Order: sequence, then structure tokens, then C-alpha cells
Amino acid sequence: MKPIDEQHIAEPGLVVLDITGGDEDTVRAVMAALEERWATSGIGPMRRDPGEPGVRARIYADVLRPGREAL
Repeated sequence: MKPIDEQHIAEPGLVVLDITGGDEDTVRAVMAALEERWATSGIGPMRRDPGEPGVRARIYADVLRPGREAL
């Protein structure tokens, strides 16, 4: 995954979450739940690292802005 630096998330309320789950359905469910709570980058691509268990994904969220449910 791309590295994260301070400039990338310099504003208050912006977070980067790296999610690891046992399978794609679990990771997708976590991203969907986050999307309902906060404004996020949405359900993004998932990847598997050779020799590593599970599936990984990254999501960007603004915890100061409401997600889909609040609209």
C-alpha cells in the first residue's frame, strides 16, 4: 500500500484506516459500515499479499462529516 505521511492527512478529522480481514466479504462489510457513519472514500479495492493470511484494504474517512445515513 502507498505510504501515509503527515501532509496526506494534515486536516483535523481526516483518518486513514488499513483494514485486514479473513475474507473479502468481511472487509467489504467493515468498509460499508464505516461509509454509513462517516464520509469516506467508499468501498475500495482489496488485495491479498502472497504468503500473508487475509485480505487488506485502505479507506480514507472524514470523521467530522456524516456518512450516508445522516443525509
